[in-house]
Amino acid sequence: MTKRDLVIRISHETDLTQQQVLDVVQKTLDYIADALARGKTVELRNFGVFEVKVRRPRIGRNPNDPDRDVPIPARAVVKFKAGKEMRDQVIKLTPPVAAAPEP
Repeated sequence: MTKRDLVIRISHETDLTQQQVLDVVQKTLDYIADALARGKTVELRNFGVFEVKVRRPRIGRNPNDPDRDVPIPARAVVKFKAGKEMRDQVIKLTPPVAAAPEP
């Protein structure tokens, strides 16, 4: 689903114009990005939590030259942890485990 798909769907359900919905969706995303850029955690109940974590520095490998170490510096990244309701909905997509054939 793209932002455009989201805007169209909300517009049809709320009788707001697509431009009004786009403005609200974009402003929401801007505020989330701004909070994360300031190092704050964004918690959306029943959806999930966005937070900034700092990855530690590490040594990587160049697949074209495996003998050569490549230092990867520490950096800040955004992590997302799904809320309970989302996790419960997504877990339903798990394919059933096939039973092992008996000997």
